[in-house]
Amino acid sequence: MNRNKPITILLVEDDENDCLNMKNYVDSREDVKLVDMVNSPEKAIESIKTYLPDAIILDIELNNGEGSGLEVLNAIKTMNLDVKPIIVITTNISSKTVYTYAHENGVDLIFHKLKDDYCADLVIRNILLLNEMAISTRQENKENINQTESLNDYRNRISERINRELDLIGISSHLIGRTYIHDAILYILEDSQDKENVFLHLAKKYKKGNSTIGRSIQTAIEHAWRKSSIDDLQKYYTTAVNYNTGVPTPTELIYYYVDKIKKSL
Repeated sequence: MNRNKPITILLVEDDENDCLNMKNYVDSREDVKLVDMVNSPEKAIESIKTYLPDAIILDIELNNGEGSGLEVLNAIKTMNLDVKPIIVITTNISSKTVYTYAHENGVDLIFHKLKDDYCADLVIRNILLLNEMAISTRQENKENINQTESLNDYRNRISERINRELDLIGISSHLIGRTYIHDAILYILEDSQDKENVFLHLAKKYKKGNSTIGRSIQTAIEHAWRKSSIDDLQKYYTTAVNYNTGVPTPTELIYYYVDKIKKSL
């Protein structure tokens, strides 16, 4: 993670005053950024997939959102996230059972809202502290991985991330263009020198012409933009699309995901 970039936070809260207080405080700082505010488990899960926040402030009692923050914890365990977000619970509940369950399921800190010192500043300061600790830990882990991870392990890890991203925008796995897109992104992300043009690389690998490769990729893109919902496309492909064509070009889509995945490595 770039230390100069603000920490991205998802707020899962159904109390309007709590939302307003947290938003106003976060907006007053430059080192944190609120990417979304939601009031239900369903919306929270969608936002986690969309924004991949660095931290989540999670209220357990989502009465207005008809659910519980514990549902969000269970969902996070099933997500194949590259980096686990910092999870901070805010609650009016004083239950040792609930607290134990929360800590056993990935929660880093719990704040009781009725305590005298509870405030947005307290929550955010602790998130920043946890983030610094997480950065140091990830750096140590990365150094260890760099020493032990084989090229095949690295490729498999990146391949899974690419496939997950392509699934989110509905690029169908039965289209050959999907394979070309995947391999193009992986090829560019691999840490090697003197790379040849990515389309030339694909043409040599699959013994096809450059134009055939390009048309297959464009077909896969157009299929996704016809079949997928506008909401999903806007959530998961967040860069601008050419107004005249309405779909990204093969090069635009490939390098969008190269940049997105590279930032998370």
